[in-house]
Amino acid sequence: MQRILFLTGRLAEPALRAMLERLAPGRFEGEVRQLGVQVAALMTADLIRRRLAPPRGFDFVMVSGRCRGDLEALSAHFGIPVQRGPEELNDLPRFFNRAARPVDLSEVEVAIFAEIVDAPRLSVDAIVARAQELKRDGADVIDLGCLPETAFPHLEDSVGALKAAGFAVSVDSVDAQELLRGGRAGADYLLSLTLDTLWLADEVASTPVLIPKSPHDEASLHAAIDAMSAKGRAFLADPILDPIPFGFAASIVRYHALRARYPEAPIMMGVGNLTELTEADTSGINALLFGIAAELNVAAVLTTQVSAHARRAVREADWARRIMHAAVRQRSLPKGMNDALMTVHDKRPFPDTPEEIAATAAQVRDPNFRVQVSAQGLHVYNRDGMREGTKAFELWPRLGLDNDAAHAFYMGVELAHAELAWRLGKRYVQDQPLDWGCAVEREAENLDAWCAPGTTRPAPEKNSG
Repeated sequence: MQRILFLTGRLAEPALRAMLERLAPGRFEGEVRQLGVQVAALMTADLIRRRLAPPRGFDFVMVSGRCRGDLEALSAHFGIPVQRGPEELNDLPRFFNRAARPVDLSEVEVAIFAEIVDAPRLSVDAIVARAQELKRDGADVIDLGCLPETAFPHLEDSVGALKAAGFAVSVDSVDAQELLRGGRAGADYLLSLTLDTLWLADEVASTPVLIPKSPHDEASLHAAIDAMSAKGRAFLADPILDPIPFGFAASIVRYHALRARYPEAPIMMGVGNLTELTEADTSGINALLFGIAAELNVAAVLTTQVSAHARRAVREADWARRIMHAAVRQRSLPKGMNDALMTVHDKRPFPDTPEEIAATAAQVRDPNFRVQVSAQGLHVYNRDGMREGTKAFELWPRLGLDNDAAHAFYMGVELAHAELAWRLGKRYVQDQPLDWGCAVEREAENLDAWCAPGTTRPAPEKNSG
């Protein structure tokens, strides 16, 4: 059985010991040491090196997820691994459950086609720049969307520039001549060919995406698939996903029937009719559609980022395909794998109960304000006592900061964050931005760099006289 040394601060020590009594039996042996700091997040690698006696007989040392400093160097110094645990104490059970069944999210099976819908109106340079952004978000193929009755004189140049930059390219048009131009320019895929335009596949080497003559004409799609299969040509087949309430359920049935009829055929699913045409958070829509895609072994998905509410569609698609592929591969529910698609709410928004917060507050002996959130509301405390409420404007007047502008501004921001977190059911951590999953781009925090948390009170001015 593993022996783990947990390092913590004075405020969290009693709660950590109680947690390990519930969590450790039969799983590991845990020992707790507090290093003389009030808050575990204030520990740094240098402080641990100075204050911790060489740990003997342990398999590894666990520190707070907010502990800063070079833990690899610390591990080398002590001769055993030192690793970060979760940021919140009450997340320890989930942390160890994930460690017991690690999930590999590096594998993908669904290719993401990201459409630039207004390509004819963009310059070649602008198209390449947009393609680079889409690739960073997870796109595998850049789809050049042609517009009806809109000239695209630089189509060939656009395909060539994208290919020269290393992109896989598809051309998407209802005009057979535009598709022919795109194919001759070197496009990897053509969207979309029907039974009537299948002749284009004989003219170019591009892989065609096959669609029915009309969404309900499944026979024409089957005939196109059979024709391409007879020629030994690669293709993708798309039965067309209809929007709600114009046949969405029936179109899902079509996808299922196509997979049953052609068990090995590569299928494409265009999800823009759902993400763009439904006013709902797209992270959930993508999760559901990529779950269906994973069950049906869909080979590729076409997505767009046109509407403002769908501006993270490609990034969401990338996370969704990884999570759903892992769920299908492991025969497990898509839970506890990653929080990237939990953009609006958190599964465990309130790690501490009001009673636990009150117990911590009772130990505080300094004037700095701490802010925590429970299911009950906001809790603001320092050595002068506890203030509780559900609104920032309700709590702020009780802090006594009328003559302290800098401190007042800081606490106003924190209370606003805390109220927003409480109302939405999101995790709040003082001095940290709210986590919006993959909906908001967030720079990775470098925990190897030392940075002490700021105080909630300004330092007193020095007397220059």
